[in-house]
Amino acid sequence: MGYFLLLLYILILKEQIYMKKARVLFVSQDITPYLDETSVGKISRKLPQGIQERGKEIRTFMPKYGCINERRHQLHEVIRLSGMNLVINDVDHPLIIKVASIPSARMQVYFIDNEEFFSRKAVLADKTSGKAFDDNDERAMFFVRGVAETVKKLGWQPDVIHCHGWFTSLMPMYIKKYYAEDPIFADTKIIVSLYDDEYPKTLNKKFMEKLAFDGFNKKDLKLISEESSHLNMLKQSIEYADGVIQGSETLNADLEKFVKKSGKPFLTYKNELEYMDAFNEFYDEILEEENVLS
Repeated sequence: MGYFLLLLYILILKEQIYMKKARVLFVSQDITPYLDETSVGKISRKLPQGIQERGKEIRTFMPKYGCINERRHQLHEVIRLSGMNLVINDVDHPLIIKVASIPSARMQVYFIDNEEFFSRKAVLADKTSGKAFDDNDERAMFFVRGVAETVKKLGWQPDVIHCHGWFTSLMPMYIKKYYAEDPIFADTKIIVSLYDDEYPKTLNKKFMEKLAFDGFNKKDLKLISEESSHLNMLKQSIEYADGVIQGSETLNADLEKFVKKSGKPFLTYKNELEYMDAFNEFYDEILEEENVLS
């Protein structure tokens, strides 16, 4: 009799584990409708909603670029999450968190804001001259660290972090190295989506020195140490990722070759009718490999 009771207890316990909702953190450089519509923005808008409808918990983050109309989209500051300072390149920068709701999707979008980095009325380059902002490296550093610190403050432990757009490409390295000892991210798996959103500029020449302030060394940064180009930034993100998704129908041939050579789990391009279920299953496969759902 005791044996059957023990077996029943094990089965109940196992069922409870399987019923646990996986948590997916979406980190994107662009989400529709807050900026002009792009392929990254469209997927970053629809995907969290679809994954939530499939039974997972979600949180969604993007930068609060100065060109986003706060009144139209009803953004407001979350006082309890704001107020901390992040040190970037040995300088303190206040972190401001704002949030907006998409009622039709029953989801919220969190925005990482800072007056120095994100008050200008543009995204990555000056609208008049077309010249890329010289501090895009620091803006990217501030963004990914701002996301991580906000998630910590929320006390919300993500099972998966899904990154969209090259501006998020530092996130895998920060989670795996900078936050390696943090219990919030101890079991977190990183998935990177790759798009054909090429950024023609290289980042600031002192980028490596700035990353050194956060404890990264040449070995950590081997793929961007010679040139911090768009392509190398994405390769760097793949190096620290647990899985890779092809978000655009076509990819840079060199980047695609690098992904396949890496041996990382790789989900090839899926069209609008396929990608929601395919991505959801890909998350589960990555999590099952690490016994998160088993």
